[in-house]
Amino acid sequence: MSSLFITATGTNIGKTRTTLKLIETLAAQGYSVGVYKPIETGVTDIPADAAVLLEACRKVNNAFKELTPADITAYTFELPAAPFCADENKRITPEMLIEKHQALSGLCDILLIEGAGGLMVPITKEYLMLHFIKELDCPALLVTPSRLGCINDTLLSMMALRSFDIGFDWCVNLYEDKEDFAKVTQPYYDAVFPEWWSVEEGLEDFAASFTVNPI
Repeated sequence: MSSLFITATGTNIGKTRTTLKLIETLAAQGYSVGVYKPIETGVTDIPADAAVLLEACRKVNNAFKELTPADITAYTFELPAAPFCADENKRITPEMLIEKHQALSGLCDILLIEGAGGLMVPITKEYLMLHFIKELDCPALLVTPSRLGCINDTLLSMMALRSFDIGFDWCVNLYEDKEDFAKVTQPYYDAVFPEWWSVEEGLEDFAASFTVNPI
């Protein structure tokens, strides 16, 4: 069993879209895939992201067929904010996050963990998303945007992961400003990161490589 943490440079970048594609791709390669959405905010009834992820997972893993969206989350909150702010009664404990990970890990070959927001998002006062990834001791896939200004966000996120000695790969979700991406952003990536790839074109190769040689 192995785990992969899907994170991003911020919120609404494409983590869920990428995770859904990974479920499909890894399952097509013959692996039993599971999903875990540790924390979801902005929830008034059913956690929407967890529900979408679970629906996709049920199609490829019988062990998840009887689970509910609540079963693949550790905490949900109504306020659409960083977990520390959304958790008004301060219920979150890192131990619970880890325990839920361990329970879901036993149901699959590869557990995909979708974070909330970016790497520096506070889960508790002293515990950031980065601390959680480090404690899980698993590699990360950093999803970055294609909009103007994404180079700065991408480099800062890379620095954060490296400062915690977390193994990672990264990809671009070609969505925002994608018509201008080739001119305003891609030249730098081509020059500095010639092996960069996009969710649209490189995910199958990444999945195949990850299962043989995890990051």
